Order: sequence, then structure tokens, then C-alpha cells
Amino acid sequence: MSLLDVKNVKKIYTTRFGGSQVQALADVTFSVEPREYVAIMGESGSGKTTLLNILASLDKPTSGRVLLKGRDLSTIKDREMAAFRRQNLGFVFQDFNLLDTFSLEDNIYLPLVLAGKKYEEMKQCLNPIAQQLGITDLLKKFPYEVSGGQKQRAAVARALITKPQLILADEPTGALDSRASDDLMNLFNTINQNGQTILMVTHSVKAASSANRVMFIKDGQVFHQIYRGNQTNEEMYQKISAALAVLSTGGEQ
Repeated sequence: MSLLDVKNVKKIYTTRFGGSQVQALADVTFSVEPREYVAIMGESGSGKTTLLNILASLDKPTSGRVLLKGRDLSTIKDREMAAFRRQNLGFVFQDFNLLDTFSLEDNIYLPLVLAGKKYEEMKQCLNPIAQQLGITDLLKKFPYEVSGGQKQRAAVARALITKPQLILADEPTGALDSRASDDLMNLFNTINQNGQTILMVTHSVKAASSANRVMFIKDGQVFHQIYRGNQTNEEMYQKISAALAVLSTGGEQ
């Protein structure tokens, strides 16, 4: 059974005062299996962010369905959605979304605090994750006291601490230098190898080349996909670059 099923999703936005309509997603269909690591790429305006927002249940499709482990997100009532999102989805953002007035530890604890967990239980959840991510010695520091890469590791820890079904990452390397980006992608690979399903939107060919599958969105539809198989990161990099070239010129794959 697929973990995530996206079926014929369409999204149309009506401009202010109903003057005109803009189609962000035309007819998107794909599935993600448990333990997969999928990257989504496409030019600006292709619909990537809209798709991610719908998968995160932050937006609703005009038509079509999104199912997470068989449950249709459209059937979840608004008052239940925050808890469902917190229990099943982990989020990693480009700008980290950490609260500067909270220590890294308290930022990571936040989803568990909102879920009403006790401190000892939260601590037991955090310790192995902090050790895995190499941030144990940083937990008492505040976001403004650490580097971008360290902030992003804390954000990853926050995403993992609820043991989500799926991690959604939106340009996770966008605010990082090349070394921190490489470290984060190595971290994502390790997390994925440990069984975590990841869906990442990125503009970075290098970041995407670490995924096991790359989907390309063009004009609101899935235009092409690349599967890793036995290919190296370098081979993936070359294939992704070639596919993006085709996207930019409007050719066919």
C-alpha cells in the first residue's frame, strides 16, 4: 500500500474580485511508497509550492484527492487538521522557522508540547535524535547563537520528533552554504535509510541528485521522472541537468 497517493489533483486560483482564473495544478497524479526519498523539481511558477502546500494540508485542491496511508485529507475536519498534521507530517523549511526566543531544545519540543506530552517523555524522544544529528551540545543555545547548518539540523530534529509518516521539505538547502548543504543531504540520506519517507521540493540539482526519485513538474503536471536504480549521485546529477534543460526549452523527454 502506498504511503501517499495524489490522484488527479487540480488547483485553480481566482484572482481578486473574480476577474480571472489561474491554474496552478492541471492534473497531478503520483504515489509515494513507504521509505522512499523523492525530490520534486520544476521552474518557478510550475506548481511545486502549490503542490507541497496541498500535500501539507495547508491548502485544498479544486478537485482531485490526496490520501495519506489511505486516509483522504479532504475528509478531515478543520478542527482536527492541526492534530492530524502534527501527528503525521514533519516539516523542514528553507528559513528554518525557529523561534528566536526559544532555545533549540524548546523549538524541537514544540510539536510535543502542543500534543500535551510530558517533559520526561519529550526528553526520551529528543536524546537519540539529537545524538544522531550531532546537536546534543547545542540544545541550550538559541537560534541566533548557531550557524545556518546547525539551525537546519534543529529544524530536522523538530520534524522527526513526532515520528511522522512523511517529512515534507521545502527548499531545505536554500539558505545554506555548500558545505552545510552537503551535510544536510548526507543527513537526509541517513534518515531515509533508517526508514523515514521524505518528499523534498528543491531548485538544487545537487540536492535532488541525492534522492531516489526525481519528479519534474511543468505547467502544473508531472512532466518526467528519473529513478535512481544503481546510478551514482554524479550520474543522477547529469540526468537531472539534462531533464531541466529540456524543461527550460519546452522540448519532450
